[in-house]
Amino acid sequence: MMSTEEILDLSNEHPIILFDGVCNMCDGFVQFVMKRDKEGVFRFAPLQSESGGALLCHFGLDENALDTVVLIENGEFYTKSTAPLRTAKRIGGGWGLAYSFIILPKFIRDWGYDLVATYRYKLFGEKTTCMMPTPEVRARFLG
Repeated sequence: MMSTEEILDLSNEHPIILFDGVCNMCDGFVQFVMKRDKEGVFRFAPLQSESGGALLCHFGLDENALDTVVLIENGEFYTKSTAPLRTAKRIGGGWGLAYSFIILPKFIRDWGYDLVATYRYKLFGEKTTCMMPTPEVRARFLG
């Protein structure tokens, strides 16, 4: 496994998305990003993984709070609504237009995010295990 410092250095060139590995909606978000990230820039790790837990600790985030996607970019972290908006901007194309929602006050954006996060398992289901990446994408996942 890479050290936390190595992962943070990696985030300068490869933004890292931490996600709830048993959440179907979160898995769908990861699949969505991978499909549109033609350059293979993004890296991924489940929040429940050793790397995910180490990064959460590094940033002082609760290791047991799995209700947000975390984006780590250039050594900084973003959570809740800011993480997917910054991800969309980085993907580019028409998806970059979603970043325009950043002008909404954060408390409003995060209220909507929290509402969906609260009901995500009920709406989209839950896996019994974390996603196992195919050999083609395994290199994009942190250990």
